[in-house]
Amino acid sequence: MDPHTVTWLVHIDRSMWVGGVRGLMLQALHPLAMRGVWQNSNFQEDPFGRLRRTADFVGRVTFGSPEEADEIGRRVRGIHKALRIKDQDSGRVHRVDDPELLLWVHCAEVSSYLEVARRGGLALSERQADQYLYEQRKSATYVGLHLSDVPGSLAEMAAYFREMRPQLRVTPEAASTVRFLLWPRLPSPLLSLGKPAYFPFGALCYYSLPEWARQMYGVLPPAPSAAVTGALRAFRMGMNALPEPLHDRAFMPATRDMLAAARARFAAAGYDVRKGLKGLTHPGRWPSTITASAPRSGTTAGST
Repeated sequence: MDPHTVTWLVHIDRSMWVGGVRGLMLQALHPLAMRGVWQNSNFQEDPFGRLRRTADFVGRVTFGSPEEADEIGRRVRGIHKALRIKDQDSGRVHRVDDPELLLWVHCAEVSSYLEVARRGGLALSERQADQYLYEQRKSATYVGLHLSDVPGSLAEMAAYFREMRPQLRVTPEAASTVRFLLWPRLPSPLLSLGKPAYFPFGALCYYSLPEWARQMYGVLPPAPSAAVTGALRAFRMGMNALPEPLHDRAFMPATRDMLAAARARFAAAGYDVRKGLKGLTHPGRWPSTITASAPRSGTTAGST
């Protein structure tokens, strides 16, 4: 995608780390989707691997070349096509690439990115928020969904969650997952020393969930909404202040290589990348021939 898209504004923002973990917590409330993760990944042995792989997918689709986006889409679809989920309740076997499951994962993820970024202080109008979800319909096609099946506005996303809520519940796997995301088992004794410092981050992700989701989990006591918003703003401000090379160390090496290639590609196209990809949120760093596209008009609604 290009720097003039709303997707770029949201996905370059460092609040994405909170949004990513919030998305995992929200996804876990779908029993079949949660069992798919539980049965087909090493989630608890590699606590942040899934988050980093998701960051790689989102990064390539957002900042990579069209060829890179197509390639990772084919790779993800190929992996999902081969995986199955055993539903212990019904005894049935389901495909991981079932469109209903893919749609739930997509909506939980992108709604989390958008909600956390806006609540953390990213100034997006309702119209821009609609535009972000409209743009993300294209991203959903990379995992095998059809544009027409994906919510493309705040109103459509809110309606989707209202429809899905009766199907959601806290399974033992979901309860274990949210506790794990709050207090993970880290892969080495040295990293485990940092667990007390991690907990406030995990708690912030939890408290950023919709109230109905927190009521379902009931893991932590209620917290004042204003305090959560303040914490999100402080986290976002602190993370956005980090120099891009330092921040990018959190990504997998392949992701860092892709981001470096993206900087080179945009520089060759005439963009001013001296302040990195994040600096391209400022139109003054675009080539003089580039103008921002107008967001699509759309209905507005409350957040999910």
